[in-house]
Amino acid sequence: MFVSPMLLQKIDIPFDDEDFITELKLDGIRLILSKFDNKIKLYTRHNNEVTSKFPELLTLDLPNGIVLDGEIVVSDEQGKPDFEAMMERFMSSKSTRKIQYCVFDVLYHEGKKVAHMPLVERKVLLDDLIEQREFITKVQWMYGNGEAYFNLVKEHGLEGIVLKRADSPYQVNKRSKDWLKVINYQYVDAYIIGARKDEFGLLLGLEEGKKIRPAGIMEFMNPVAKKVFYNTHKNFIKDEDKKFIFLDPKMKCRIKFRNYTKDGKLRIPSFVEYIS
Repeated sequence: MFVSPMLLQKIDIPFDDEDFITELKLDGIRLILSKFDNKIKLYTRHNNEVTSKFPELLTLDLPNGIVLDGEIVVSDEQGKPDFEAMMERFMSSKSTRKIQYCVFDVLYHEGKKVAHMPLVERKVLLDDLIEQREFITKVQWMYGNGEAYFNLVKEHGLEGIVLKRADSPYQVNKRSKDWLKVINYQYVDAYIIGARKDEFGLLLGLEEGKKIRPAGIMEFMNPVAKKVFYNTHKNFIKDEDKKFIFLDPKMKCRIKFRNYTKDGKLRIPSFVEYIS
């Protein structure tokens, strides 16, 4: 049984409010788990059934009549969620990466819909449903303390935090201000060294010594900045192929991104401002 998940609204600055609970934002893949007729089924947030991808979750001792919402993660050697490792496991049946399903909400309990109940009451239901085991755990939470927790997240290089109104119902398939996320972005100055031809995407380069090395493709840019790019870039064209136009590294901009990938690329880079 699939339930379209409630989504998070992005904010820039954390806050302290005892009417909200604070959780760690986990860097993995959103996963809806249901168990009816003694069969566990697994779905992504886009209603793709992925039950066969995670056989270790199919024998979990869970009661019938439940739908759970959570994040499936793979941790690195330091115990931090590793998104690239998670994607490797998700894409390859041969991967031996060990997963953990981190549950933060319950939508059906004993066959009845409980999404209308206040969040903290649903958390109480979770306490009865989920025990810490090899492949499943509950996401820990606290009242308030958003600012201090976000500072701790930054100190440890984690993805961010989630702030949820404590009395909020679960709003199916909606993005709500009752659920907020604060991302721990990193920032870097990069050169625009090319552009995709078929759809918008700018090639980024980072300065390393006297060289500029490729650092990925930026797809997120505001309309005003795009207009500046298209009005300027023709002055810097040096080459092209079927897919890309290549530019001299003259246009420099400030970029925010999630983290560096293992091959040194910027993960989900987005434009902040032009520098030159």
